[in-house]
Amino acid sequence: MLKSKIDKATGFEKRFENINTVVFENSSDASKAVAQEIAALIKSKQEENQPCILGLATGSSPKGLYAELVRLHKEEGLSFKNVISFNLDEYYPMEPNSINSYVRFMKELLFDHVDILPENAHVPDGLLTKEQIADYCHDYEAKIEALGGIDLQILGIGGNGHIGFNESGSLQNSKTRLVALDHITRVAASKDFFGLSNTPRTAITLGVKKIMEAKQVILMAWGEGKSNIVKKSVEDEVTNRVPASFLQEHNNAVFILDKEASSKLTRINKPWLVEKVVWTDKLIRKAVLGLALQLKKPILMLTDADYIEHGMSDLLADSGPAYDINIKIFNKLQNTITGWPGG
Repeated sequence: MLKSKIDKATGFEKRFENINTVVFENSSDASKAVAQEIAALIKSKQEENQPCILGLATGSSPKGLYAELVRLHKEEGLSFKNVISFNLDEYYPMEPNSINSYVRFMKELLFDHVDILPENAHVPDGLLTKEQIADYCHDYEAKIEALGGIDLQILGIGGNGHIGFNESGSLQNSKTRLVALDHITRVAASKDFFGLSNTPRTAITLGVKKIMEAKQVILMAWGEGKSNIVKKSVEDEVTNRVPASFLQEHNNAVFILDKEASSKLTRINKPWLVEKVVWTDKLIRKAVLGLALQLKKPILMLTDADYIEHGMSDLLADSGPAYDINIKIFNKLQNTITGWPGG
């Protein structure tokens, strides 16, 4: 269960991560855990005879989640009749039956396979005239507010840190609105539109303010390609250049990652900065090479002071001085060089 994994988070992890961050072996296990979290919330609301207000996302990250929710409905009887959902965003302009429409995405992956009432599944309208958008966005937020807010918001994360289509530069109090899509976002989506020239330049998105008002937020990220932006979002400063970093200030938010997406986190990439480690040959090599690259110094030029100043004093105590460690790693690297076939 997701909650039990969150509860096991240590104080050491908090030293670098400014938000709850849970790492799973793979995205399949992570998606199943999030699905169980959602299922438990839906059932608890059913017992209270209350609607369950879900904020839903699209893109590649939630596909496994939706597949598991469908399985829970079909095989374990999870009902969605009390669920009212609000999707984060939609390309604009966009026909609802287009292959790239988020209306179609949600129907094909979730809505058509569970018993959610059609009138309770909300996706922003991509067919509005520009004159209608402002009023529509106001009404979209008003519907959420009338229901008491979003109980649980699911998010993915863009390569530039966007959440929903709140691109870099979005403010924390931004409202639901029409936005211009960042070039990075459009390039990432261009394969689905058969080229950048066919990719929409604008979209309607739920604002950051409504996301931050959700009672619980779960952001999911898979793959090494998301590792750098995940680290910026959870370890670096809160900034509108990386909208996902705003979640550091949410009182009930969690990042759910697979191993690859977590690979740049300090506790994963440099565990010796977080806790006492066993200095295996592999870990020593990783640490020394990383230090040399960070300082832009040859391995043989690293000093005791370099090790100490970068959190590697334990390694010095175990295997030092620096000269001996440097020679050992240098020789190991030298032995990997071959003259065949190309030198």
